[in-house]
Amino acid sequence: MSSPRPSPITPTVDFDKDGVQHGFLRLPHSRDDSAWGSVMIPVCVIRNGKGPAALLTGGNHGDEYEGPLALYELARMLDPNDVSGTVIIVPAMNYPAFRAGTRTSPIDKGNMNRSFPGRPDGTVTQKIADYFQRELLPRADIVFDFHSGGRTLDFVPFCAAHTLPDKAQEQKAFDAVEAFSAPFSMRMTEIDAVGMYDTAAEEMGKVFVTTELGGGGTSRAQTVRIARRGILNVLRHAGIVAGVVEKGRTQWLDMPSGDCFTFAEEDGMIETMADLGDPVEEGAVLARIHSIGRTGIAPQEIRAKMSGMLAARHFPGLVKAGDCAAVVAVEVEG
Repeated sequence: MSSPRPSPITPTVDFDKDGVQHGFLRLPHSRDDSAWGSVMIPVCVIRNGKGPAALLTGGNHGDEYEGPLALYELARMLDPNDVSGTVIIVPAMNYPAFRAGTRTSPIDKGNMNRSFPGRPDGTVTQKIADYFQRELLPRADIVFDFHSGGRTLDFVPFCAAHTLPDKAQEQKAFDAVEAFSAPFSMRMTEIDAVGMYDTAAEEMGKVFVTTELGGGGTSRAQTVRIARRGILNVLRHAGIVAGVVEKGRTQWLDMPSGDCFTFAEEDGMIETMADLGDPVEEGAVLARIHSIGRTGIAPQEIRAKMSGMLAARHFPGLVKAGDCAAVVAVEVEG
């Protein structure tokens, strides 16, 4: 059997060299305005001897900003003398999408978080995923990927890890979530885990942690503060960065089943009937979708399938059939 095709991405940093390096993951990409052009993905490596390694990413989706804001600053400010091991920072993982301010890549419409394990001979998004799959994830002990709701969702600010078959791996992830100390901590269930960065990391046995910190295609002062404090807490918890974890109060949430999710069945204008963090009862109306094609039509009511707390809502005023309208989570003990 022939060996796998090598990645076309060339790093301009040495991941095994001590000190601080700022560089790029350079991916050749021929296009109309640059025949021998490249996609230049910023990367920072901070290394101080042997020890555990953390891989920190933001911009997996290009319209989510707390992660990039926290990670660009961390890359600028983290002192290697405070590090024991390695911190690899990629503030804008899907860099073309990040530059465009879109969820998916403007080059190939690729959703990075549905493109794993990727292909070295695939689209631009698949090539980036392949490099993470084969070159970066194997280097990491802990993987932290920042998310928020982007343009189409808004969340209560939470840090999360997944329920896993390997309970020892799961517990390590939940311990890191607790160390992050967001206002909410989530035991998360995905409705579509195929091709996810999360899944790729977890299948390698890595400790994987993520967030949903607000949304609406922007950031808020509160959510950026949560991101910046939280990522240092996780690195301290992992023994990679010196210092004491700054713990705050967190409320644990659980997503026990697919009944947490509700979806629009019609196009129209959405009216939210509960605010984020509000308690909701099974059967309660979470949102109404008003027809905009003509007057005189009663709105579609979207009802909660379970009791709990409103953890996420559709963000823009207009909605399409199939869009996620709301997410309900259950408050549990930590």
